[in-house]
Amino acid sequence: MDTDSTGNPPTTTADRLARIDEVLTLPFPAGEESEDSGARSSGPGHHLLILRASQDFWDDRSPEVVEPAEQEIEVEFSVLATALSERWGEPETVDLWPFLDRDDDAGVAPEPIGQLCNLAGSMQVWRVPGGTRWLGLAVGQADPEFPIWLLAGVGESAILPG
Repeated sequence: MDTDSTGNPPTTTADRLARIDEVLTLPFPAGEESEDSGARSSGPGHHLLILRASQDFWDDRSPEVVEPAEQEIEVEFSVLATALSERWGEPETVDLWPFLDRDDDAGVAPEPIGQLCNLAGSMQVWRVPGGTRWLGLAVGQADPEFPIWLLAGVGESAILPG
């Protein structure tokens, strides 16, 4: 997600929803791009946004530190999922694990699924009415010492399974 003038993801639910609305209208670039101190990456057929990030856990990975951070991200995930469901109906769950070990003729997973499957096990997906795009919402983490992220992916409907 685009960041504010300080390089941070948006801080309120309303700001996150506004940013989702904005990125749904942005064209997909011809090549890979990263903007906003890494909070948004885009490329042919996709955008990937960090909507919220917890602290990192390099110094302390104890449950007393990690669990409250996980809960904060999960609460915001639920709030956003509820707001998006009120707009577009109930989401479908897309299992991302199968995309990690694609050894068939399909090759690597298309973006943003390729990035998301390395960060999260599943995502909630809404097919945006009146268009050819989908919006996916996921909670992910690159490794235990990295921040927990609330992520939004936008892609072309043709790449979704089913």
